[in-house]
Amino acid sequence: MFTTLISVPQLQALIAGGQPLLVMDCSFDLTNPAAGRQQFESAHLPGAVHVDLDEHLSDKTGSDRASGGRHPLPSRETFARRLQALGLGSQMQAVVMDRQGANYCGRLWWMLKWCGHEAVAVLDGGLAAWQAGGGATATGPSAPVAGAEGAFGLRPPLADTLGAQAVAQRLGHPDLTVIDARGAARFRGEVEPLDPVAGHIPGALNRPFTDNLGPDGLFKSPSQLRAEFEQLLAGREPASVVHQCGSGVSAIPNLLAMEIAGLGRSRLFPGSWSEWCNTPGLPCAQSQVSSG
Repeated sequence: MFTTLISVPQLQALIAGGQPLLVMDCSFDLTNPAAGRQQFESAHLPGAVHVDLDEHLSDKTGSDRASGGRHPLPSRETFARRLQALGLGSQMQAVVMDRQGANYCGRLWWMLKWCGHEAVAVLDGGLAAWQAGGGATATGPSAPVAGAEGAFGLRPPLADTLGAQAVAQRLGHPDLTVIDARGAARFRGEVEPLDPVAGHIPGALNRPFTDNLGPDGLFKSPSQLRAEFEQLLAGREPASVVHQCGSGVSAIPNLLAMEIAGLGRSRLFPGSWSEWCNTPGLPCAQSQVSSG
């Protein structure tokens, strides 16, 4: 079972061995939501299905949604029905990927853990690595949904969340360390292209999610990631960490990277800055970099 990353050769071996698995391509573009499906249909792994951030991984209108922010989580029950419709079975290995540095497929990786499905891994390097490794591609829409194998059942959550009020109540306490995955300029409050208020949660540390990848587009080694996070935390306990970004999406590569580094599975603030800055009474900081 693969639970964090899977390499191209490892995935090729799984496919050759005939193990039940589902490849889920989460390619997406925040500025052009239709582009992800277009990218998928232009080239994807044979048998893969397309999973859309807005359609599948968020719930902007449902009364039972599980978080706030710009990309609210659907309820676990709603998401389980979506997974079954996509063809994922409870006994299948899930492999998630995208073309955007694990930004969007990380969200699906985490949501599957949240639904109790441990057998999910991110394809390291995404489509570019697959093609560089000689992997075949297909074109056109998603493959037909699997038959009986697409029976997905909820299990107890394997990933924890923390809401805005819980974060606010623990600000300044040693049992809470907020890591913000947005770019440095957004973190400092110099620019804010998406949300009505610029800045960051007071006391948060900044680690842009892109820092987890090397020049080759692959995740850095576990030892390098561990050293970088330990430097950022500067003695703070890894177990105290809660991750956030703008809307609970790009925070996940940091969460995944800490797990790759052997620092445990930390928590997610799903509503992130978009919920925080829209909640009356919560403090917002600017122009003060807390980096360790």
